[in-house]
Amino acid sequence: MKSFAYFVAAAVAASVCFSVGAIWAKRKPEAAVFALPRPKERGVVRFAPGAPQLAMLAVAPLPTMAVPLAEPLNARVAFDESHTARVSSPISGRIVELRAQLGDRVPAGGLLALIDAPDLGAAAADLAKAQADERRKEAALRRVQELHDAEVAPKKDLEAAATDLVQAKAETARAALRLANLNPRRAKIIGQTLHLTTPVGGVVAERRANPGMEVRPDLPEALFIVTDVTHLQLLVDLPEQHVGKIAVGQPVAAEADAWPGERFHGRIERIAPVVDPATRRVQVRCSVENLDAKLKPEMYARVSVLADEARSAVRLPNSALVTEGLYSFVFVEREPGVFEKRKIELAVQDREFSYVGAGLVSGERVVVRGALLLNSELAAGT
Repeated sequence: MKSFAYFVAAAVAASVCFSVGAIWAKRKPEAAVFALPRPKERGVVRFAPGAPQLAMLAVAPLPTMAVPLAEPLNARVAFDESHTARVSSPISGRIVELRAQLGDRVPAGGLLALIDAPDLGAAAADLAKAQADERRKEAALRRVQELHDAEVAPKKDLEAAATDLVQAKAETARAALRLANLNPRRAKIIGQTLHLTTPVGGVVAERRANPGMEVRPDLPEALFIVTDVTHLQLLVDLPEQHVGKIAVGQPVAAEADAWPGERFHGRIERIAPVVDPATRRVQVRCSVENLDAKLKPEMYARVSVLADEARSAVRLPNSALVTEGLYSFVFVEREPGVFEKRKIELAVQDREFSYVGAGLVSGERVVVRGALLLNSELAAGT
């Protein structure tokens, strides 16, 4: 009897175990909620959100720019002499009033200063006197002519009056020439006060005139420099080995430290016909667009001579490059925290930037700082 009881208990226990096992087998797939890790991709570095390595990286989209012929050349911003006037006093005198200050914008013919010039007053008086004498002798000649026609005055009086008129006209011409020499730009004169004006419109870039200052024509420096700041030039000292690569009219692009990342476009206007024997360089003058007046005369700039305005490529800083043997690589951000190592081909490289011939497109986000860190992480098997 006891054996039968033990058999029944064992059967019940086995049935319960089987039922529990079946239930667990059905629930086990539902309980497996942990995601499997992503398989590693070759050449890809992944970081979790908030990883400390991300703080050491700088990622930026890449622009497309015209490809230069060679590395940038140092240049200096200068006045465009075709749109610049260096105004000095044409006569000795004293400044009695200033009408323009440094930085003022003046139109062509605008008044800069008033100069008291005694020599100018004397020359104007001499001209007025000569003109009055000429008119008097013209009237005398007419009277003698009438008397001679009436057979009252002899012919010698007529000839003498005609000679006096010729001399008076010569004196008038001499006085007029002297006044013109003292006032070559035909500035306005009131009494002996000269109105010093500018022949071009623009901004007063320099002013060396002061009230009460004695002036004369042979001063070493101009009293005023007026220039149109929307027209400037870049003076480039070109190494002689690059002379054969450039031509008048070729496009250039300039960058200045004051405006990082901004390019100013221009063209080559003049190429010096000789090489400087001391520096072995050729001076090149380039016109530059400066409509916003951001460039200032005497600024330093870097000028790139462009091969062709239509030929462009993606530009990236050299800090983004990882060089391995003969090949160059960059790290492209596929998504936040995921960076792909990509091989690229360089078209042109200079001291600061590289122009990519193949492997990147404009707008892709590339690691521009910290590329070596990513390369180390990739080599370590992260």
